[in-house]
Parts: sequence; C-alpha cells; structure tokens
Amino acid sequence: MTAGTPAQPLRVAIFGSGPAAFYAAEHLFKQKQFVIDVDMFDRLPVPFGLVRYGVAPDHLKIKQVTKVFDNIAAHPRFRFFGNVEFGKDVRLADLNEYYHQILFATGAQTDRRMGIPGEDLHGSHPATEFVAWYNGHPDYRDRQWNLEVESAAVVGVGNVAVDVARLLCLTRDELWASDAAEYAVEALSRSKIKDVFLLGRRGPAQAAFSNPEVKELGELAEAELITRPDETKLDELSAASIADDRVSKAKVEILQSHAVERSLTKPRKLTLRFLVSPVELLGETGDGVTKMKLVRNTLVASETGSLSAKATNEFEELAVGLVFRSVGYRGVPLPEVPFHERWGVILNERGRVIDLESKQPILGMYTTGWIKRGPSGVVGTNKPDSVESVTCMLEDFSTGSLLQPSQANAARAEKFICERKPDYLSYADWKRLDAIELEKGQACGRPRVKFTSVAEMKKALGK
Repeated sequence: MTAGTPAQPLRVAIFGSGPAAFYAAEHLFKQKQFVIDVDMFDRLPVPFGLVRYGVAPDHLKIKQVTKVFDNIAAHPRFRFFGNVEFGKDVRLADLNEYYHQILFATGAQTDRRMGIPGEDLHGSHPATEFVAWYNGHPDYRDRQWNLEVESAAVVGVGNVAVDVARLLCLTRDELWASDAAEYAVEALSRSKIKDVFLLGRRGPAQAAFSNPEVKELGELAEAELITRPDETKLDELSAASIADDRVSKAKVEILQSHAVERSLTKPRKLTLRFLVSPVELLGETGDGVTKMKLVRNTLVASETGSLSAKATNEFEELAVGLVFRSVGYRGVPLPEVPFHERWGVILNERGRVIDLESKQPILGMYTTGWIKRGPSGVVGTNKPDSVESVTCMLEDFSTGSLLQPSQANAARAEKFICERKPDYLSYADWKRLDAIELEKGQACGRPRVKFTSVAEMKKALGK
C-alpha cells in the first residue's frame, strides 16, 4: 500500500464546503488505521455552502450545525482553501499531480425552469437567486427586486418555497432577529407587498414542506395564513395514501385549520393554494409580469401507485407583479467532469464518478451531496450520502485503485495553490471573519452582520 502512512498520507481534495463536504471529511478522519490529509476548496472565500447561503436567515438553530463543522476543521490534517474555483484557478490535471482522490460536493446551484410562456418577463425570477440575495451571497448582493408591487407568487411547495414566501411576509423586527444581509432587511422592510400566494400543483397530502415549516406560516406577526376548504379537503386517493402516515395526517389537519372562515386582522395575507399550476405569465415586455394564468388540476394514480397532477379545462388568472419559481434545484456541470444533463447531477454510481462512454468508474474521482443525488432531503440527509461515497473511496484505496500523483506532498500542494491563487482564504481567515461578524451583530442586537462581498472580506483581513 503506497499511501495512508505517516510518511505518505492518503491525500484527498474535496471541492465544495457545505454539509456533504464536511460529513465526508469527518468520515475520512474516522479511519484511524490510516493517515489521511483533506484539503477542502470552495469557489467562495468562506465555508458552509448551503448552510450559510441557503438555509433561511431566521432558522438560526439549523445553522448551529456549523459548530460540528468547526470541530471537523480543527483536525490537524484538514486545510481549507477558499476563493479557489475549480476549472479556473485549478484544473483536473493539476489536482491529479497532488492528490490520490478527488471528491466533488458542489451542490445544486440553479433552479429548474417551469417551461411556460412569459417565464422570462421582468419580475419572474428563480427562487435560488432571491434566497442567495437575502442570505448575503457575494454573487447576488447587487440584485434588485420589484418590492413595490402589491402581490407576489411563489411556485412550489417545498421548504425553500415556504422560506421565500415567509421572508416576503416578515416584519422589520422579525428580519432584524435573523442573520439576513443588512441590505435585505432594509429592502424587505420597505416592501409594499400585501398578498403572497404559495402554489402547489398537487394536493395538501403531497406537499413537500415539513410540518414545522407550515406551522411557522401560521405564527407570523403580521401575516394571516389562508387556505381553501375545497383545496385542502382530501380526495379518496390522497386519504388512502396517508392512512398510516401520522406526520402527513397532522400536516393536512394544520392546513385545514386555516381554511375556516374567520376575521382577518393582520395587514398581509399569505394564501396557500393546492391543485393549481401556472400555464402562462402575462404582462407587457417593458412593464413585466402583471398576471399569472393558472390551470386547475386533479390527482390521478400512476402504475406505481404515486399520485400525479393532471390538468383540467378550468382556468383562472391571478394578479401578481412578482414571481419566484421554486420547482426544484439543479446542479451545474463542472469542467471535465461527466454530467447527466437531464438529471442535473454528476454521473455516478454510489458516489464513484462514471465515464459517459464506457460507463466505468473514473479512477480517483468521486461525488457526494446534491450534485451526486439531486436536490433532496435536509442538511442531515447528506451524512449517510457522504458515508456511502467515502466507503467507495476506502474500498478503492484498499485495492490500490488510486491516482498516482507525482507530488503527493501537502507543502508542495500549498505552494502550487499560492502560486495560482495567492489571495485564497484559509480556515483561520474564516474564523477571524466569523468573530467580526458576531461582534458586529452583538453591537446592534443581531445574531451576526454578514460580510457580503469578497472585497469586504479581504479588507477586514488586511489582504
């Protein structure tokens, strides 16, 4: 065995620094019988990926998982290289000279399209960009949204769609108590939006959001959650499908409880609709979206027993000036890495990257997380997924199926990266930025005040 010893550690490069990346590093470091070096890279200067830039800013408890990641990063054989982009700053051929194995954990960074007329009108946007904006992502800090309109629609009923709808309804005090970017707090506090519609193509029993998420919608300080009796009443197929599912039954009961007639006293309304699909966005090219055309759906059972939405001949129009689509995330291809266009993932088998033509594993290349399996699950779902990928890496290691780097040396790799990207940020740099963000937050009564540009981060570090 040529690697895994103190004299020659097994050297692993991980691209991406979200949950899947850290859980993979954790499982590698659990292999006490081997000496393993992990170098983690990220295109952005700071770590944590979706936890920092995707998890809702008012879900601070979920973000506490970064304490686990801090412990993993404290391992003496862990290094972080932020502000280093794969395919631009370092290429695959470069990595093959310094590492035995390469793991891609780059997530799913874009939205799937709805594929309807008018989707590209001004005022129609991917939810991912709005999420990145209010979370202070450097690439999206300068984005502008028309928050002067009175109504907005969010297409989709997953947790991300619910987050977007909720953020549009929060008060200034609720936003201030989150770690949303300062510019987002100011913009959303001035929003003129009074009506928010959350649209699901199937019924309440099939809604992808979690019970805690929908409970939150009913507890907003200045927004009423409204559902419709005709859309929350279960059809026979849906009732049968959740007959033994207590969680789904509870979700339906919560939704039905908001369908009763009552006096509405809050200034905003958040209307959760089911069994409807957008078929067209309407508006003038210069003025942007003014209406959304919806079709009423009915549920039909497939051969496998799952329930899918089938359009009827009933249509309606909804007056909206802002639309966010949240109908699924999609991975972005990486240079020289096999990619399945239709699935939006790196082509792989249990985490081993597969060649497009031969359908055989490519030596030394692996993947994990959303870029491996697609956008499913929550933060914790990435742990077993990463364990599966690392298990494959260890199996290949045990049989000697490794890259044979000519410079498998930590110091040489660092020298190479310094030459290619002298302004990279280390984990120690991140900890300094983290401390400054927390200190700024404490000074003004917030959880933290985020740096939202690379230039700001470098200036704070004196780089």
